[in-house]
Amino acid sequence: MKASNFSCLVTAGPTREYLDPVRFFSNASSGKMGYALASAAAARRWSVNLVSGPVCLAPPSGVSLHRVVTAADMESTCRQLFPSCDLLIMCAAVADYRPVSTERRKIKKKQESLEVHLEATRDILKALASEKRHQLCVGFAAETDHVDAHARKKLRDKNLDWIVANDVSRAGVGMEADDNCVRLFSRTGESTSFGPAPKSDVAEFILRSILGPK
Repeated sequence: MKASNFSCLVTAGPTREYLDPVRFFSNASSGKMGYALASAAAARRWSVNLVSGPVCLAPPSGVSLHRVVTAADMESTCRQLFPSCDLLIMCAAVADYRPVSTERRKIKKKQESLEVHLEATRDILKALASEKRHQLCVGFAAETDHVDAHARKKLRDKNLDWIVANDVSRAGVGMEADDNCVRLFSRTGESTSFGPAPKSDVAEFILRSILGPK
């Protein structure tokens, strides 16, 4: 149970990293899990900021929505909101790479192949967690193999308090699906699983596991 002045910052959806005005690198994140978390947090009467990449979802009731497009946009917005939040849940699938340069005009097809140079985007969650004071920081690990091992490594390397792992290679759960199946790990060694279940139920499980019942 947390007071009504408790502040939660949630990120959701993908980012888009543009190659030219009409083409971009992105991923299959629908934003459904992040939006479910924001909705569940708002139902607890918390102050909720939702930083969302491009998705086709209606804003949850009682949530302050901040729309962003690129990883740089998301980082800038999160940096403004993070100092005053109590709980950060980084559910967004932020692009790991972006084109080194973005063309101002559409690239015309002139040859059979095109070489694109990419550079790494900043790790927003790792950067924010390195600056945490009172905040709890929760990350997501969407993996296709060695799910638990990869999740535990991210938990340590990014200085997180909790991480939510899910196997996105499984049919019917994870990215774009309405259901999810997760395993939650804490920095103190706790672990617990939930699902498959609707993402609204998974969101309740995550918040309840981290902060207790409503």
